[in-house]
Amino acid sequence: MADDPKMRPERRDLGRVFNEVPELYDRVRPGYPDELFADLAGITGMDERSSVLEVGCGTGQATRSLAALGCSVTAVEPGGEMAALAHRRLAGFHNVEIERSTFEEWDDRGRRFDALVAASSWHWVDPSIGWRRAHDVLNPGGWMALLGNVVVRRPGEPEMYAETADLHERFCPGNPGWGHPPLEDDVRTTDEGWGLVDDPGDLFGPTIVRWYPTVQWLNGNDFADLLRSTSLYRRLDRDVREPLLDAIAERIRTRMGDRASRRYLSVLRVGQRAE
Repeated sequence: MADDPKMRPERRDLGRVFNEVPELYDRVRPGYPDELFADLAGITGMDERSSVLEVGCGTGQATRSLAALGCSVTAVEPGGEMAALAHRRLAGFHNVEIERSTFEEWDDRGRRFDALVAASSWHWVDPSIGWRRAHDVLNPGGWMALLGNVVVRRPGEPEMYAETADLHERFCPGNPGWGHPPLEDDVRTTDEGWGLVDDPGDLFGPTIVRWYPTVQWLNGNDFADLLRSTSLYRRLDRDVREPLLDAIAERIRTRMGDRASRRYLSVLRVGQRAE
């Protein structure tokens, strides 16, 4: 029940839905562990001399960690509200510039970068344009890095969808998006390639894949807000979405002690630009 990277026809429209709720997105969406950025720096050699292009920076969650490495970050974000919030959040970093545009239409002005990073955003980029453009804006030997969070479950652990499946069917029956998250061990076997996005072919070399398990604990209201920030729920009609999320929040409060977990595998996929 995560954002679906395979919804091609609705890519641009759904990519805008997060712009409707930037403060909510920034507050409840999970970030990425420090270990991931340490590995990213170790693999790519990223340091204060490096130039990084971030595609789809959102509210700047990953941007902050990239900037903390000391590198120069140019962050591209199409959503005006998201970009404005990122600008406020990152005001203390003098090594970050935020430019409002889609990656497909972005004016690179001849600039070239040592790394391109996309955190939970690359599936919103048109693959027929994105991969070639990524290759072209990178310096020789540059690196492409995709970051993401995959919702997973472990056998025997309480899991939020299992606890609320009846509510999902009651308020929105037959939705093909409903279902249990994959098992963590099954996800860990997908340790090659670029994940669920389209393959870049021979534009980039073999990937290095690293997994980082994390758990997010939320009360009922915050868990409902987390779901409210995802494309699967945002594309529901408001008259369906809000009663469903209110019912989920109430169940967490009354049956789960107002404390629910969501388990993730954060993932880092890195490949070097082919010449």
